[in-house]
Amino acid sequence: MTDDAPDAPVVAEPEPLTYEGAGVSIAAGDEAVRRLAPHARSTYRPEVLSDIGAFGAVTALPEGFTDPVLVSANDGAGTKPLIAAALGRWDTIGIDVVAMCVDDIVTLGAQPLLFHDQITAGSLDPDVVEAIVSGLAAGCRSAGCALVGGELAEHPDALAVGDYDIAGFAVGVVERARLRGPISASGAALVGLASGGLRCNGYSLARRVLLTGTSDADALGSPAWPGADHSLGDEMLRPSVIYTPAVLALFDECGAVGAAHITGGGLVANVTRMLGPGVDAVLRRGTWQVPRIFDRIADAGPVTPDEMERVFNLGIGMVVAVPPCEVDAAVGTAHDAGHQAWVVGEIRPGTGTAHLVEVGN
Repeated sequence: MTDDAPDAPVVAEPEPLTYEGAGVSIAAGDEAVRRLAPHARSTYRPEVLSDIGAFGAVTALPEGFTDPVLVSANDGAGTKPLIAAALGRWDTIGIDVVAMCVDDIVTLGAQPLLFHDQITAGSLDPDVVEAIVSGLAAGCRSAGCALVGGELAEHPDALAVGDYDIAGFAVGVVERARLRGPISASGAALVGLASGGLRCNGYSLARRVLLTGTSDADALGSPAWPGADHSLGDEMLRPSVIYTPAVLALFDECGAVGAAHITGGGLVANVTRMLGPGVDAVLRRGTWQVPRIFDRIADAGPVTPDEMERVFNLGIGMVVAVPPCEVDAAVGTAHDAGHQAWVVGEIRPGTGTAHLVEVGN
């Protein structure tokens, strides 16, 4: 007689691994694409030959060009999406991304033709994606370009749930003979177009100064300064101005010879980029209105005047060089396009640098 052998231990079958279990939801991505398609189609120009869902976007060149060249640029919204996330308001951040791209290429005289976006998230929320794309579409309609495609990506181990990074890529077209290059001759007047606030630049410093010592939600819900009629969150989430239509009009109607988009690096660094080696740009402090948010940042930091000028636009988002005889017309053209504008300086003989000086110099 022998003892029965012991029962073998039962080994549970491992649960099958899935993409969703790894943090990526194909269903959420599909739903986001379904929702964003109408927003994108609302921007289409007659030249768009493809639709959402193709592996690539097909766009013809506009009619009327004899020797067209393409101008492209890509950019993002920096750390401004952290403000959108803290407030749960995502419908304007796409406008910022479009502005950063199209207002770069228009400085060369190019009309924006098409736009692609890249939205990367720790976990895609179709509601958030739709809000972001609604802003992208609004920005593209303002700039006159078509939102022809993009990419949605979930990176669950690289970004936390609720984190989004948004970037864009714009392509424009201009007649080769009308392509604007570095300014080579002195004499032009400099017209500054107003920026109501930070746009997308300097947010790492602004957040460090303005959101320290309290929760982001509490700080963003408070007034930006004594007597303010809106919150700090409203101020910091103010969508970027899109200058493209106004700049194109200044080139076409006022004979503008150059333009500088004032982004990271402030007025001096960006205006220098539009200069040839034989001229300087002189910009006079006090000739334009500086929004109060900049005084708030400087005082709360404190941040020195030199650092403020090196980081922020200080109220000027675009500088356009026009012939002196066209100054009044240029200011009027900017006003007609919805922008406050001032004569802020001029082009002089020099060595290819920009300078901020006091009035009278």
